[in-house]
Amino acid sequence: MNKVRMGIVGLGNMGKFHADYLLNHQVSRAELTAVSDAIPANLERYPSLATFARSEDMIRSGLIDAVIIATPHYLHTTIGIDALERGLHVLVEKPISVHKADCERLLAAHKDPKLVFAAMFQLRTDGKFKKLKQLVSNGELGELFRVSWIISDWYRTEAYYASGGWRATWKGEGGGVLLNQCPHNLDLMQWICGRPSKVRGFCQLGRYHAIEVEDNVTAYLEWPNGATGVFITSTGEAPGTNRFEICGDRGKLVLEQGKITFTRNEIPMREFSRTSKAGFARPEVWNVDVPYEGTSPQHHEITQNFVDAILDGKPLIAPAAEGVYSVEMANAMLYSALINDTVSLPLDGQAYEKKLNQLIAESKFQKKTVQVTAEDFTKSFVK
Repeated sequence: MNKVRMGIVGLGNMGKFHADYLLNHQVSRAELTAVSDAIPANLERYPSLATFARSEDMIRSGLIDAVIIATPHYLHTTIGIDALERGLHVLVEKPISVHKADCERLLAAHKDPKLVFAAMFQLRTDGKFKKLKQLVSNGELGELFRVSWIISDWYRTEAYYASGGWRATWKGEGGGVLLNQCPHNLDLMQWICGRPSKVRGFCQLGRYHAIEVEDNVTAYLEWPNGATGVFITSTGEAPGTNRFEICGDRGKLVLEQGKITFTRNEIPMREFSRTSKAGFARPEVWNVDVPYEGTSPQHHEITQNFVDAILDGKPLIAPAAEGVYSVEMANAMLYSALINDTVSLPLDGQAYEKKLNQLIAESKFQKKTVQVTAEDFTKSFVK
């Protein structure tokens, strides 16, 4: 095989976005040959392609070698399992599943090591996050002591939530800001800083919008070495903040407004504390503006990496197996808030699934949908 025949399931905002760059030949050695969507009008945009109302039919058509899944979240699991069991390579949008138990079911279907299974965590290709990953992994900060990410600039209007019947419901989406807007942030936090061991979440349901899921979150995190952190997010706060701060023995990294600053201790702070004879002394510091390579065509790069992995065996930037970690953190924050207690990781996926099913069964929320003005949704991408 010298070219990967691609199919896309789900032609909403993200699916159409993927289709556009594939049809414009922005991914080498890839050809979009088929698309699938339950809404006929979405299929009519692609008269030159094979179109299918059911994903099952496209998966079994013999017309594709790989599939991009860009459907509402719950369908990621069932469609992903079907595609893997039928011998297709799979690239799944975030989150890979709604909850950890479904993640594990999906990952268990990946039995053939020859099949490439990737997740669309495109921010791993962004220069600023790659630089943070490099600095932390290389020990420039020494041991990590504190992590803080305030990512409250995910502002969304009532019209956004009313644009789809599945949005912001337990049954249709399985959560709110943590599962829709923040999978990338949670993935990056654990990718750069490691996986926490404890979570205490405080989640407000429908704080700013007429929805039944969380739209305002503050969570406390603890890592195995005793490092602590906070994660704060909201879709109801304007203008909002996006500030990622990582503190360690050797200093502090801050990412804000696209700029990385490194305040570096000349002497590690614990060593200085032990050796200094003055009670109010502080280590001397260097203030460094850290350069990094610019942003890449993020989604395109993940898809290109997916194709290269299929054809050349290139290592994946974002293996789907790592997608469970951001889902687990989101689930743990919400579960902690719902049971009003600290949750230890790894999360009991079955317990959370039971709680989620209870929320679905007991829901009396009546979702109202409206037709929204067409707009460029790519403006919502993380910069």
